[in-house]
Amino acid sequence: MSKFLNEKIAKITPYVPGEQPKQRKYIKLNTNESPYPPTKMGVQMASEEANNCYLYSDPECSELTSLVADSLGIKSSQVILTNGSDEVLNFAFMAYCDKDTPAVFADITYGFYKVFAKLYDLPTKVIPLKDDFSIDIDKFISTFGTIFIANPNAPTGIALDLNEIERIVSSNPDRIVVIDEAYVDFGAKSAVSLIDKYDNLLVTQTFSKSRSLAGARLGFGVANENLIKDLMTIKYSTNPYNVNRMTLGLGKGAILDKEYFNENCKKVIQDREYTVEKLKELGFSLTNSKANFVFAKSDRIDGTSLYLKLKEKGVLVRHFNDPRIIDYNRITIGNREQMQAFIQVVKEILEETK
Repeated sequence: MSKFLNEKIAKITPYVPGEQPKQRKYIKLNTNESPYPPTKMGVQMASEEANNCYLYSDPECSELTSLVADSLGIKSSQVILTNGSDEVLNFAFMAYCDKDTPAVFADITYGFYKVFAKLYDLPTKVIPLKDDFSIDIDKFISTFGTIFIANPNAPTGIALDLNEIERIVSSNPDRIVVIDEAYVDFGAKSAVSLIDKYDNLLVTQTFSKSRSLAGARLGFGVANENLIKDLMTIKYSTNPYNVNRMTLGLGKGAILDKEYFNENCKKVIQDREYTVEKLKELGFSLTNSKANFVFAKSDRIDGTSLYLKLKEKGVLVRHFNDPRIIDYNRITIGNREQMQAFIQVVKEILEETK
């Protein structure tokens, strides 16, 4: 770091993305990307938009905003399009937390919450997950601050029921609750249906996972119109053209090609259940994941050793050094061929440890 960096930024430990190797070809099961390419409809729309990239993109993202709203059964004025869902989360930390309003989140959850809090020098309340890694709803209900909950949670994959989310949102109408639904399309219930009932609820989603656009950087927030106006104020104060033309084209295709979206989600869910079954046969313990990944540990090999041995054999998974979850690995669900190869490598590793 340079000598010019201010002290606050110098103290931040930044978010660490999953490995993106360039020197070797891996079976890549570490960053929760889709194993399937974007819809051809979206690629065609993006290609057409490429010819217009000498012009700024539409700052209102009007067409895609309307499509997203229609797909969710809400109004366009209740949607904000962002550069990945991380951007709308960033806006929420800026808008709804301050020195008197802490950010509240679980101890084991999406790592960016802690980073955003540090970036803006915010107080935090970190609520430990229960021993089974489920969210302690009563503790979230009884605390003050802006609440951030990933549902399904990451890296555990465990999802709250909609009535549990509503208990938290309704318990204190004077605080904002942000439900981060990056993985909701793989088996959880969305809280979007609650935004007309509660004016303190913000729901975020992404095109990165279920819609195969991790590299395009596209997300959105959904809330009542006044909250969306809050977030728009920040958008137009930072980067009005936050979603580029080609990404808007990809997004439009992803929304319009419903059959492709539904089929890919179905395949991921089927291959997740296949992977769960095979890992259980090998003696693994797993959480009840409703995401596009599984969270697993073995009594026959520690989590760090398994991660490293998988990497040696050409398979990348995600390992975390937090003491509570150090025995676990998070395994993204690829296509069936990738998951079969992963299981075979795990079998080889377990045989070698006998």
